[in-house]
Amino acid sequence: MPDIVVMFFLLGLLAGVVKSDLTIPKAAYDTLSLLLMLTIGLKGGMALYGNLGWSIVPELLAVAALGALIPLALMPVLRRLVRLSAADSASIAAHYGSVSAGTFAVALAFAESRALPIGAEVTLYLVMMELPAIMVAIALYRRHSGKASSEALQGIWHETLTNRGVILLAGGAVIGAMYGPADGANVTDLLMGAFHAVLALFLLQMGLTAAETLRPIPWYHWRLLTFALVAPPLLSLVGMLAGLALGLPAGSVLILTALTASASYIAAPAAMRTAIPQANIGLAMLASLGFTFPLNVIVGIPLYYQLTLLLS
Repeated sequence: MPDIVVMFFLLGLLAGVVKSDLTIPKAAYDTLSLLLMLTIGLKGGMALYGNLGWSIVPELLAVAALGALIPLALMPVLRRLVRLSAADSASIAAHYGSVSAGTFAVALAFAESRALPIGAEVTLYLVMMELPAIMVAIALYRRHSGKASSEALQGIWHETLTNRGVILLAGGAVIGAMYGPADGANVTDLLMGAFHAVLALFLLQMGLTAAETLRPIPWYHWRLLTFALVAPPLLSLVGMLAGLALGLPAGSVLILTALTASASYIAAPAAMRTAIPQANIGLAMLASLGFTFPLNVIVGIPLYYQLTLLLS
């Protein structure tokens, strides 16, 4: 059976499909997302406690390179095969080059439930992939449209670097690395113990949101919907092969695989609204949250795990 947290996503999806009156207030959802990202950052930071060294720099640079290369590869596909405008192509390339904190959390819980070895630095993958993907996609669009403004680019850097997800993930990692599991126990024990419960409620809301995004399914965007289902398995192979080439432990390979297969629905939409106002963010959310996120959470991560076992 799927992990229990995945069942909460399915419950939310079912509730949305049957048009139940089940809702999670926006304030509660914001609190859940904040707690989830902060807890992920702290978990990573505590794992890094006493383990920081220059040896992880090449690994993190390789992960950042993945974040930059994915939009480069997807932009022509979205333009020529999916037949989207330059603005929408760049926007969706940014979403798929960037990463999903929710998918990361599910992959992390999956790896932990199977006692897979996980590198201490995996939380840093989120930040290392997100920033290059967004900036490369913006650069591609500006090159195509002939628009270039240093002031605008400075604003995008600020928007991206001060995004709440980046602040909480990076800040939590720094705090966790400074205090470790012993000195930080008064705070971290509570958050760590509630991680799966917070994730379950977060996924319940994600299920409701996905159902809302898909009502009704816009079949006239069949090329984009096909892309949203085909791209994740193909991108997962890139992350999997990169992880194996880097010699990462099995849990880290699985998490990197899930991240390369994922698509952002928090940081990238916020950045694209500012950077490329001509882009239809609804299309990106339809693809990333309506199709790619459910695909990864329900069947993708277990499939990537089996492929990892075969190739490792």
